[in-house]
Amino acid sequence: MNTPSASNSKATRKIIDWYDANARVLPWRVAPNNSQPHFLPDPYFVWLSEIMLQQTQVVTVQAYFRKFISEWPTIKDLARAELEEVLKAWAGLGYYSRARNLKKCAQIVCEEYQGQFPDDIALLKKLPGIGEYTSAALSAIAFGRPVAVVDGNVERVMTRIHAISTPVSDSKRQIRELTSRLVPVERPGDFAQAVMDLGATICTPKNPSCDRCPWQMICQAHLQFDPVNFPVKIAKKIIPKRNGAAFVAITQRGEILLRKRADKGMLAGMSEVPSTGWSSRQDGETGIEAAPFSGKWLTAGQVTHQFTHFHLAMKVYYCLLNDRAKVDGWWVTAENVMDEALPNLMKTALTLALEKIKDSK
Repeated sequence: MNTPSASNSKATRKIIDWYDANARVLPWRVAPNNSQPHFLPDPYFVWLSEIMLQQTQVVTVQAYFRKFISEWPTIKDLARAELEEVLKAWAGLGYYSRARNLKKCAQIVCEEYQGQFPDDIALLKKLPGIGEYTSAALSAIAFGRPVAVVDGNVERVMTRIHAISTPVSDSKRQIRELTSRLVPVERPGDFAQAVMDLGATICTPKNPSCDRCPWQMICQAHLQFDPVNFPVKIAKKIIPKRNGAAFVAITQRGEILLRKRADKGMLAGMSEVPSTGWSSRQDGETGIEAAPFSGKWLTAGQVTHQFTHFHLAMKVYYCLLNDRAKVDGWWVTAENVMDEALPNLMKTALTLALEKIKDSK
């Protein structure tokens, strides 16, 4: 619970004033100064954007958000959508379990809450894909509840303001408590977005613009002349390297073989060109002998991809066919293949193979 002193603090007033003048214009937001209850943003927009923003930059998310809202304007529309269509629209955003949870959550909200997100943080946390952060973001931004919303930007800002000397992983409770003290009873959503914007545009990881920061004079890291030393970093873990192979089969008519990945594991349920059994824990086969059928397979090159827990190097082979091979999967024209639910890794492999085929003609 916030105290009156916290609600009316000079620091809170300064960041709100700064936000009123400098807020980023984003498609899911309500402009500042319009945050009376009847001007709060649509919870569906807040939820959708926050799920998309997990592990993904704002500049990338905006186009995806507009695409989703155009295709599914309400949560009821999304609940009725086919999962395959949702995965197709999500393709390229990564972390595909988010898309599957998005669909599940939409269905539950429609079935159990008549299409309205519950205005209760405990109930929000029970929904698929909604954890500590997203439930707080919904509560503050969509429902005007005075709760602390702490993402990576907020963690960086608060560790610098207070010169917290322990790594973020060990000081999350402290950061949340310090943030809570500043959350106002009025406009808590704007406060949350203000601190996020501060971290994204001013208090950046490298080269922070301290001279433009509304909290410059209370920032302990700035006063110590070493803001870039915060948050305190821990030694990075060595990321394992894995290997695999992908096989691009294309007919003379320009049809490309695709198949669906398993419903569990890496890139679950997504489409792919046939590839070998690589994962974060093991290498996949890398030779032509692992191809989905016998043929004149040629080397297109290699693509690499950085997953969260491992680095993948994948050899890419291609095969030109007179007609479709009899093999599990389906065939899609080259003109339409990028509209399938393909993760970026597979799109990159496809592009490499298609360019190689084009150059060889």
